[in-house]
Amino acid sequence: MKKNILFIVGSLRKESFNGLLAKKAEEIIGDRANVSYLDYSDVPLVNQDIEFPAPEAVTRLRETVGQADGVWIFTPEYNYSYPGHLKNIIDWMSRPLVLGDYETPTVLRGRKMTMSGAGGQMATGKCREKLTELLTVLQADVMPTGQTGVMLNMEAWTEGRMILTDEQVKLLEEQAKAFIEYIA
Repeated sequence: MKKNILFIVGSLRKESFNGLLAKKAEEIIGDRANVSYLDYSDVPLVNQDIEFPAPEAVTRLRETVGQADGVWIFTPEYNYSYPGHLKNIIDWMSRPLVLGDYETPTVLRGRKMTMSGAGGQMATGKCREKLTELLTVLQADVMPTGQTGVMLNMEAWTEGRMILTDEQVKLLEEQAKAFIEYIA
């Protein structure tokens, strides 16, 4: 039976480079797994005043992540870290599901995850490092090897065209294969 992989694109821009990287990963995965994308556009900012009962968008977020065999995050790097809206959905997923219940696992605990990113000169290295640290503290099961960092080509910045090198595609192929095996 095919595994279900949920893609989370950490950029809100319609034609974001990380969205394009996710599309390339989906193409590479092909029919080896079912791929879907998380829509978190209506998830409110974390606020304890509205935490219980959880807003409908948060409930949907948790259910969607909970149904995935694995989660693959594609994220840009904002000032050496991850975007605030990505952190917001991670914060919602890290909160207890029942008021005062800190024993029941959150949707992140044990969730198999990996990440990639397209960005500037550091190829999202600092962002992925900090995101790995955060997800590990929240007890997600982050694949220990094989993250793909893409340093964007000049055409991406000047013309909006991301051109992946053969080496970058190979790294993404290796990550896809490893992640499918990791969630098996």
